[in-house]
This record gives sequence, structure tokens and C-alpha cells, in this order.
Amino acid sequence: MKIIPAKIDFKKTQKELYQPSSKEVVMIKVPEMQFLMIDGMGSPGDSQEYQNALAALYPVAFKTKFLSKAKGKDYVVPPLEGLWWADDMNDFRSGNRDKWKWTMMIRQPDWITEKFIEEAIEITKKNKPELSELLDKLRFERYNEGQCAQIMHLGPFSEEGPTVDKVHNFIEDQNGKFDGFNQKHHEIYLSDPRKSKPENMKTVIRQPFD
Repeated sequence: MKIIPAKIDFKKTQKELYQPSSKEVVMIKVPEMQFLMIDGMGSPGDSQEYQNALAALYPVAFKTKFLSKAKGKDYVVPPLEGLWWADDMNDFRSGNRDKWKWTMMIRQPDWITEKFIEEAIEITKKNKPELSELLDKLRFERYNEGQCAQIMHLGPFSEEGPTVDKVHNFIEDQNGKFDGFNQKHHEIYLSDPRKSKPENMKTVIRQPFD
């Protein structure tokens, strides 16, 4: 009888990273992880660059997963994550989204190597040659946040403001500080906005600090 290896789901095995309380801000030490990343600028709601970034990111993330599965290690593709900032942080705080910069990223298990990613990109280029230029913008890097404050935001993205304020107030109460550039605002998107009612959407709001 063939034994089918268990499929790893980081949202279940590392709940502290993906399932924080929605009632209070908590402090967490986030380990270094590796991600498939792509950078861009502009409002996520109406930016073609943002939509193009996701069109490149997702196919490679899923192809990498299937390559890994073929090697005997299966996993659930982790949720989309985003780092957000602006050259002038006043643009970020005031919601001037056209000036926002971002890195969209999907976590990769530790056993995934550069070779996996390169193969996944090449296969995707063959299957979707129209994405070739976008696929060349992908990068595979390790990211280390360390000490962070985080909370679960329940509801639409447009109502995140008070939740973000809670996180910032918590950091201030801890006598902590962050600069918004090296320690970027971080969101983890646990809900698919195409399938979830706005009031039921779940987003992890995370902020690293010193």
C-alpha cells in the first residue's frame, strides 16, 4: 500500500503567524523565511501593475508546489502577503495610494531552492509566453522581520485604519519604534476578496519594530 505524505499547511502548523487575536494586539518573534517576491507601485484597487504582479506571482507559486509534490513533499500554497510603504511616509499615512510602494510575496517552504523556482519560471514562460517580461521581475529572497506586533483585522481593506492604529499604539506603549522603510507595514491576506463578503474578510496586520 502506497503511503501518501501529509500535505503541510503553515496556517495550521504555525498558527501564531497566521491566526492572531482579532481583539488585542500581540507581540511575536517572526522567524526568517523565504519568499517569492515582486515589487511595484500604486494603488492595489486600480493599478494594472498590481494586477500584473499577481498574474506572474501565482502561477509560479503553484508550479513550484507541484514540482515539490512530484519530489514527495506536498504543501498548501501559503497566502498572499504584502509589504507597503512610501518614499514620503506622509503619503502612506494619508492614504495617497498612487504613491504607495509594495512588495507582494508568497512564502516558500525551507526545502524549496533556487533551482525549483527557476524551473517553475521556465515552465510558466513556456505555458504563458505573454508573461515572460513580468516573470523576469520575480525574485526569490529570505526575509527576516524579528520582533513584531500583530493583530487580525476583520472586515474590508478600506476599514483597516483603526486596526493599524491599534498596532501602532501598542508599539508606542512598549516604548518601541519603527521607521516604515526598513520595517515595513506587513499584511497577510487570508481571504479571497472575490469569494468573501467584505465583513468576513481576514487580514493579518503586522508591524516589525525595535
